[in-house]
Amino acid sequence: MSFSAVNGLDAGHEDDRSVTEPVTEDSADSAQHHVKEEEVEEGGDSVATLHNGSFSTDSEFSLSICGDEPMIKRKKGPAPKMLGNEVCSVCGDKASGFHYNVLSCEGCKGFFRRSVIKNAQYTCKNSGKCEMDMYMRRKCQECRLRKCREAGMREHCVLSEEQIRNKKQKKREDDMAQTMVMAAEDSPVMVDIARLTAEQEEMIQQLVAAQQQCNKRSFSDQPKVTPWPQSNDPHNRETRQQRFAHFTELAIISVQEIVDFAKQIPGFLDLSREDQIALLKASTIEIMLLETARRYNHETECITFLKDFTYSKDDFARAGLQFEFINPIFEFSKGMRKLQLDDAEYALLIAINIFSADRPNVQDHELVERLQQPYVEALHSYLRIKRPKDHLMFPRMLMKLVSLRTLSSVHSEQVFALRLQDKKLPPLLSEIWDVHE
Repeated sequence: MSFSAVNGLDAGHEDDRSVTEPVTEDSADSAQHHVKEEEVEEGGDSVATLHNGSFSTDSEFSLSICGDEPMIKRKKGPAPKMLGNEVCSVCGDKASGFHYNVLSCEGCKGFFRRSVIKNAQYTCKNSGKCEMDMYMRRKCQECRLRKCREAGMREHCVLSEEQIRNKKQKKREDDMAQTMVMAAEDSPVMVDIARLTAEQEEMIQQLVAAQQQCNKRSFSDQPKVTPWPQSNDPHNRETRQQRFAHFTELAIISVQEIVDFAKQIPGFLDLSREDQIALLKASTIEIMLLETARRYNHETECITFLKDFTYSKDDFARAGLQFEFINPIFEFSKGMRKLQLDDAEYALLIAINIFSADRPNVQDHELVERLQQPYVEALHSYLRIKRPKDHLMFPRMLMKLVSLRTLSSVHSEQVFALRLQDKKLPPLLSEIWDVHE
């Protein structure tokens, strides 16, 4: 069954997305000598960026001193000025800045980071006696890594992929929070008496009723789901397949529920079929994660679906999901739980999420933005009535939409990992998540 069939639409296939060919490590060394300012700096890496001939840093970094000497912390401020002819302390190529406590090129920086994250073990064919230069760095990885360490690169400065994601996410959330708070404080509506218009009250009642109706329909599908196997044998292939089927069937029920709910949101059917599909394909996983957070029990640290199906982190892992995806889901769920949102707040947040004009392949951006605006205003007014003393709740909730974008990208990595494990998704999920076998 295709996604278009669930949606009741006859949309054609979307254009293939272009794929940018990755740049190899060593080609990046010589092709670019100007350094882009990195979006997120790693730990104590003190990534320096070039501005008018001098380097500056935006974050503190630590220098670990060998022996019993205490750790010296370098405060924010300008890094040593670069004359433009500095060379990498490892291979002698043109240096781009201070990376992991050492003046080095982009290539050696990336090589050291990958080696540390993968805990790589290399073997030298010359008994570890290679002289490291721009030529030998491609030939002997063991000696290159040894030279990195001898030059002073610090392993504790390297962040894991998850730490980098968390840092990027925190930066985006902080930026959005600042923007939202400033907008809320400058808004003249803040000084008015909080009230909902008749239209807003009707809209909220309609959204909550639609969600409850869709939930009831989902409960009726519970008997159709493949039973969760009782065996805990991790090596039993049939058991693993049953668990995976169980989760994918729950996901299909959730997708159908989201589509049914979207059709009942005022304004959604005013969009073209192409834009309806584009918005649903992009937002479905994020709404599924919102609904997952809604079902999180902080006492048992479990998530319950369809009233009776309860799962821990280990259960998600037994079904074939990776902890790199599972942990962020549970962390997000904990954060949402702390907000203590009611049905109306969840329904409005989901509607705002669906009407996001910046989604891929959306054609009528202006119409999508116009349709979203009443839900944003309704949520703002509703929060001022329900939580009159908490002026930050509105930006906090909108920040969660930023977090969902990050989780959505992590989900894409999880889907790719499932394909590597030869776990085939049902056609509906493959289509909505753009998985091309």
